[in-house]
Amino acid sequence: MKDAFGLPQSLLVLGGTSEIALATARRLIARRTRTVWLAGRPSPGLDEAAAHLRDLGADVRTVAFDALDPDVHEDALGKVFAEGDVDMVLLAFGTLGDQAHDERDPGAAVRVAQTNYTGAVSAGLVCASALQTQGHGSLVVLSSVAGERARRANFIYGSSKAGLDAFAQGLGDALHGTGVHVMVVRPGFVRTRMTAGLPEAPLATTPEAVAAAVELGLRRRAETVWVPGTLRVVMSALRHLPRGVFRRLPV
Repeated sequence: MKDAFGLPQSLLVLGGTSEIALATARRLIARRTRTVWLAGRPSPGLDEAAAHLRDLGADVRTVAFDALDPDVHEDALGKVFAEGDVDMVLLAFGTLGDQAHDERDPGAAVRVAQTNYTGAVSAGLVCASALQTQGHGSLVVLSSVAGERARRANFIYGSSKAGLDAFAQGLGDALHGTGVHVMVVRPGFVRTRMTAGLPEAPLATTPEAVAAAVELGLRRRAETVWVPGTLRVVMSALRHLPRGVFRRLPV
């Protein structure tokens, strides 16, 4: 069960090698979390992540999970919940894709959409149902400011995150009053392996900063978290710019 500050004893990470997710897990383990499930494709990276968190004092297990195989989500994730209550699910998987390449390769673009949106819808609904059955818990969804308004530079990724964000907000409304808390996290540019080599955007942040914002959001039982917080004002302005003006911006 969560403590008086809303922090979890048990955590299920969907996307077990995500740098943001692992930074969040480290932070929560330092506070109170003792049981962690890392769900992801079996790999040396997943095993290394589990070993690292074990060194911090947590009981860590891995579970085979592939966002692109929704037919087995219910079975794979159901086994985790069958082991006992899960206080928090962190939905952290996703892929950036390669915009220039993906525009010329519809199959690659579809893969981005299926990973970031379709896979998240499937896994999100499976976990939401399990959380509702146990009567408590938080579902934290890593969205992105890229979903606030599609940009020429990454509209394939941005559109998939826009769908995920809308889904998570609606799911939160559907679960209101059930004891299940849904929190949408909207980071800006985060310095990770996924963004390595890309031009750094203004207000860039780190996995550790996102993790700190997640912890604060859990304590406040927030529904939406921006990282950094100033992006809320920036994106509000950009969202309302006339399209002709927005199109000419260097974004």
